[in-house]
Amino acid sequence: MKVFVTGVAGQLGHDVVNELNKRGHEAIGSDVAMGEYVQLDITDSEAVARVIADVKPDAVVHCAAWTAVDAAEDEDKKDKVWAVNVTGTENIARACNNIDCKMVYLSTDYVFNGEGTEPWQPDCKEYRPLNVYGETKLEGEKAVSKLLDKYFIVRIAWVFGKNGNNFIKTMLKLGKTHPELRVVSDQIGTPTYTYDLARLLVDMCESEKYGYYHATNEGGFISWYDFACEIFRQAGLDVKVMPVTTAEYGLSKAKRPFNSRLDKSKLIEAGFEPLPTWQDALARYLKEIE
Repeated sequence: MKVFVTGVAGQLGHDVVNELNKRGHEAIGSDVAMGEYVQLDITDSEAVARVIADVKPDAVVHCAAWTAVDAAEDEDKKDKVWAVNVTGTENIARACNNIDCKMVYLSTDYVFNGEGTEPWQPDCKEYRPLNVYGETKLEGEKAVSKLLDKYFIVRIAWVFGKNGNNFIKTMLKLGKTHPELRVVSDQIGTPTYTYDLARLLVDMCESEKYGYYHATNEGGFISWYDFACEIFRQAGLDVKVMPVTTAEYGLSKAKRPFNSRLDKSKLIEAGFEPLPTWQDALARYLKEIE
């Protein structure tokens, strides 16, 4: 199987390419920066159509996205965020349609309003994004589902991986210089390790079980405070973590969801292997970045 992967310089794209190679598939990666990959600006519709037509992949895993949630709220950035997350996704979906190949689109719990305590269902259509990032990822979802039949829309949350910045790296860095830290305790969800997620995405590419899915690690729902406590425990750092509400912590530019619980039962119903527990993923990740 030949798979085209966008955004390979990011946390997830890098791991997807490695997983494809490990299984003997042909992985062709792209990013805005040239590097060792195919250079591709996904906002350029002609370039996207040409590159995907030339590659002729069996599937495209679309990891490229604007993910700087707070920066997306800046007036001078909104057009760029829309261009990448909406127009870019539409360009990829149209190119996939032209050659009749599968597409995997990575989305987010931010498409929902983050209210209540019930886990969000993958086929729930009660969308009310709280911020620009969520709005653009939702519009990307709509473009994919409108233009294609062979698609997987996979919503994830609280992502961490070897490449790039994430909550774990931030906590470890702060924990070395601060004996006490305040961490939000009223936002609830589950972390997602890109290494584990990449395995699932390749499983999906190898199947025809199309549709909407939710994918995070197993291990239950936690707060950012719970996550921080476990990070320091496993890392052996003596840091006092104080739970605070979102209001007490202070407003960020982008409004954050309180309820990021994602129901993943559809994965098992479709025959996909769930991701390991987040506690296990954290232990493996800490060894990986030592």
